[in-house]
Amino acid sequence: MTDSALARFARLEREPLAPIASGTGFVASVRAVWAHRQLLALLVRRDIKARYKDSALGLLWVLINPIVQLTVYYVVMGQFLQAARGIPDFAIYIFSGLTIYAFFSEMLSGSTGSIVANSGLVKKVYVPREIFPLASIGSAMFTFLVQLAVLIAACFILGVPPFSMGLIYFVPAVGLIIVYGLATGLFLSALNVYLRDVQYLTQVVLMLAMWASPIVYAWTMVNRVFDEFGFPAWLLEIYTNSPLTLAVLGFHRAFWVSGSPADYPPHLALRMAIAFVIGLVLVWACQRLFARLQGNFAQEL
Repeated sequence: MTDSALARFARLEREPLAPIASGTGFVASVRAVWAHRQLLALLVRRDIKARYKDSALGLLWVLINPIVQLTVYYVVMGQFLQAARGIPDFAIYIFSGLTIYAFFSEMLSGSTGSIVANSGLVKKVYVPREIFPLASIGSAMFTFLVQLAVLIAACFILGVPPFSMGLIYFVPAVGLIIVYGLATGLFLSALNVYLRDVQYLTQVVLMLAMWASPIVYAWTMVNRVFDEFGFPAWLLEIYTNSPLTLAVLGFHRAFWVSGSPADYPPHLALRMAIAFVIGLVLVWACQRLFARLQGNFAQEL
């Protein structure tokens, strides 16, 4: 070995070793993701194209899926099971709830398996690992915007355009879904690398979350049932203040103009604001946990 090579090795030995995860703070992670924003955009486009690759209808499935789902729930739940009784404009009511729930469900489903799905990139090159769940969230946001356009068009077709002050609840409802979807997606995507059952458990939890949210039934019905069976008031508060429940109620307030203030819990805006602040704290905590777990991603994959 030459003297120059020995000198290089000696200099390398004197260099301190700094673990990537522990030496990266939250702000530094955000900056790293921003520096790789072009890669993030490419991954989002790749996810969207790959989802409908070799499909004859292509992106039309983004429209077909929610329309078919709306029809099934409207006919089965609204007409056969009489869930539409007492809920005017039931089609808009159920479609608005399904739209915001589908956004959260797709965010969580995609981000949970995002690290494992991109194992080839994770093992070969270093990029901020947060990019992969963020790409899944970006892909889900594209689908959400298309379905939102369908919802708005349905409001006008059915003669109930969302021209009311309740439309201001659209922003906090979407904000809640993004914040909690990001926090939960970061946590589950990291956990899924070590325990692959997480992605299957997530699907079960999402199914339960849909039926536990006031999408095909009214919040007032839940309130009435709690009163009839004598459940404690704090249990109703836990149900009502769930981020997904608040987001669904906010979307109803924005697009279901047939509702009245009695159809919603008191101080809905304040509840959503408090939940949003808690969600921001969870984003920070889950990103810190993600940063600690990402050091062994390549080995686990």
